[in-house]
Amino acid sequence: MTWQGRSVLAVVPARGGSKGIPRKNLRTVAGRSLIAHAADLAAGLAWLDAAIISTDDEEMAAEGRRHGLTAPFLRPAELAGDAALGVDAWRHAWLASEAHFGRSFDCSILLQPTSPLRLVADVERTVDAMISGVHRAATTVSRVPGHYLPQKLLIMQDGIVSFLHPDGARHSNRQSAPPCYTRNGLCYAAMREAVVIRREIVETDCVGVLIDRYVANIDEPIDLEIAEMLAARMARAGTDES
Repeated sequence: MTWQGRSVLAVVPARGGSKGIPRKNLRTVAGRSLIAHAADLAAGLAWLDAAIISTDDEEMAAEGRRHGLTAPFLRPAELAGDAALGVDAWRHAWLASEAHFGRSFDCSILLQPTSPLRLVADVERTVDAMISGVHRAATTVSRVPGHYLPQKLLIMQDGIVSFLHPDGARHSNRQSAPPCYTRNGLCYAAMREAVVIRREIVETDCVGVLIDRYVANIDEPIDLEIAEMLAARMARAGTDES
């Protein structure tokens, strides 16, 4: 195993608390839990050295185990609340996994259950972009729709709207505004220096990997419906997570 000589740890982060959708990571899309989607994809990555679930919840740990993830610890409560930083939870999982397996990992991928329709190619492109490009980190990104670009956004004070961006009035057509990108959660990759030593992901040397298709990111109940629709479309097209 390993990717271009680097050992790789996969982390599936799945905290128990969720306000938008209670017990979100156990909800299902296309008949499988969100945790199962992430775990099953990790099982198809032959180059992984280890794949673990980072959770504060025993039921979610058990769901991860059922689908091949190792659950060597429970995440501390202080790293499972709404205010906890994702990089700190990832760092804890990285170090705890190294202690459990008795070895270090050169790099790691983070597979968030809330983006269940990722493909193996998405993950491999992300890791390759980081390692081949000699970057400290990489993340999958999507283009921001034209009507959500900063130049198109409005603020409202006392019922009066105005442009958020100082150049907003100059961009009546979305094509005139520069493109923007957002992280879509399909995959993060990082070298050990980025997360363990520097406690950062996108701050200084993170390459973006553009995903040029609509991506479901589960945050509100309607997102589950959208994901079901997209999963059905992928099934009809013969595209699955492998």
